[in-house]
This record gives sequence, C-alpha cells and structure tokens, in this order.
Amino acid sequence: MPLLDVKNLTVEIDTGSVFVKALDKVSLTVETGEIRALVGESGSGKSLIVRAIIGAIPDHWIITADRLTWKGQNLLGMSNEQRRIIMRREIAVVFQDPTSSLDPSATLISQLEESIPEELLDKGMFWHRNKQRRQIAVGLMHKVGIKNHEACMQRYPHEIAADIAQKFMIAMALVSEPELLIADDPTRSMESTTKNQILRLLSGLNETRKLAILFVSHDLLAISSMAHTMTVLYCGQTVESGKVKHLHRRPLHPYTKALLDSAPSFQINLPPKSHLVALPGTIPTLKHLPIGCRLGPRCPNARKECVKVPEQKMVHQHSYSCHFPLHSPVDDDLENKQ
Repeated sequence: MPLLDVKNLTVEIDTGSVFVKALDKVSLTVETGEIRALVGESGSGKSLIVRAIIGAIPDHWIITADRLTWKGQNLLGMSNEQRRIIMRREIAVVFQDPTSSLDPSATLISQLEESIPEELLDKGMFWHRNKQRRQIAVGLMHKVGIKNHEACMQRYPHEIAADIAQKFMIAMALVSEPELLIADDPTRSMESTTKNQILRLLSGLNETRKLAILFVSHDLLAISSMAHTMTVLYCGQTVESGKVKHLHRRPLHPYTKALLDSAPSFQINLPPKSHLVALPGTIPTLKHLPIGCRLGPRCPNARKECVKVPEQKMVHQHSYSCHFPLHSPVDDDLENKQ
C-alpha cells in the first residue's frame, strides 16, 4: 500500500461567475522510500496539488477524489484536527517562498525551536529541555548547510538571504522526522552550489532514513539527478507518469517530449547555437480551457479525436493519457521489461 495515494483528484475554483476545474482527475502515488517528481510549466497546478494534499484549500472551493489517502486513511474524511496531527508529525512541507512562509515577527531560532515536537525531548527540568532544543536546532542548521549559525539565529526572516531562509524551512520540515517530505520547488533562486548541496541532502535522507519525497519542480536537471519516478502535469491534468529513466528514453506523450527537448542538457548531439525547442502558443487560462485534451491547440499530433478527454492507459508502471502516443505501447512494454 502506498504512503500517499491520489486518484482522480479534481479541484474546482469559484471565479465569481462560474466554477472552473483547476485540477481535472489528477492521479499520483508515493511509495515508502520513493522520490517522485511532479513536473510541469508554471501555472500547471503543481502547487495546487500540494495544497489539496495538506488541506489548505479554501472552504468555498470544491474538491473531490476517488481516493486521497495517507497510509490508507481518507484525508478528505478527516477533521481539521486529525489532519493537523498528520501534518505535524508524518508529512512535512517546504513551500516555494520561504520568506512569506516564516513568521515575520519571530526570530529564526525561536521558530525552529518551537517546531521541535515534545516527544523528541527527554523528560526533565525545563532548562534542560531548552538546552536540548537549542542543540537539536543547531544540529539541524548544520545539516542543511548553515555553518555560521550564530550569524543568523537571532535575525528575522526579512534580514536574511532567500537561500538561507529556504534552508531554515527545510530544517523546520525535517525536525519532526516525517515519513513524507513535500518539497515545492525548494531550490528556486538558489545558486548552483547551494542547490546541489540541498539536492544531496534530500537524496541522502532518502537513502539513510527511507524518507519519501514528493519533489515539485520544473528543473529537469535536478529531477534527473535524484528522482526515481516522475509525473508530468499540464494545465491541471496528468499526462504521463513512470520511471524517470523510461520517460527520458522513450516518452509517450507529446508534452513530455516537448519538456525534455526544451532542456539542451538532454540532447546529446545538439549542434552549437541551435534554437531551443518549444511548443507553439501558451498554456490556456482557467476561464478558456480547451475541450477534451487540454494540450490539443498546441499539440503537433492533434486530431479531431482529441476533443474527447483521453483515458489513462497503463503499460506496466508507465501510464499516459493520449489518443495518439508517440510510440507503440507494445514496443514500450518490451523496452520496460529489459
């Protein structure tokens, strides 16, 4: 049984005059010890999936799903208190913008110490517990790459660089020793050295603690270096999902291929000064969504059958939603077995 199981998740947003489906039957799973990447353009709904999982959807929005479970427990059927208990100890989240996620009126060290669960502290006098909190907090800061911890402990979020604030967010997420870490673009705006350090940290935690990670990003290089599986999202619909190496080698959906082709690092024989590959057009707005397959107006393989929503098809552990896949699923089946 997977840790996180999302099946046909749909989120409808109230625009004032009509409800629009920002997410339309999105499906993904995260197994114990798995790093799953969630990939897509900006505006494709990646962060909205994260908010649906953690229960941060406004009450006036409509959220439905065949399954939205954590270790077999129905998240949609839980009370807010039950959901908070799970988010407190078992699922941790690192958000895109660390500065807006931290409390602007509290110092960084006080926020980090406050996030340490009581269960992790030894029983004893309060001054012993306070000392232990400080030791745990300093150890976490060193683990996430904040070596000069004294220079930023008493600072407020607006007084530090964005990458240091992001490292504090990661430390606060790891302090409860969760089973699943949801990292929503955690390396955005980081320099390459710092980004590689964070990626190595997450990969190391996955290997040593079997920490499951849902890595939300559009950085294909970062994903290819650490993720085991990948789910590709376009305009609120999942278009393809499978092992990273299979999707890189033989994508079935035109959008997945376009994403990979847009990254020069994945094209071995790319001549110098070549034009970057890009699909024509732009991602549609929620109020003007195409009928059927949402990629249709931009898809180079679109035909009249694409006005119908394609069903999800599965070839072993490789799923896709396309009327006209780029390769024969039978051939892909044979390759996956090799």
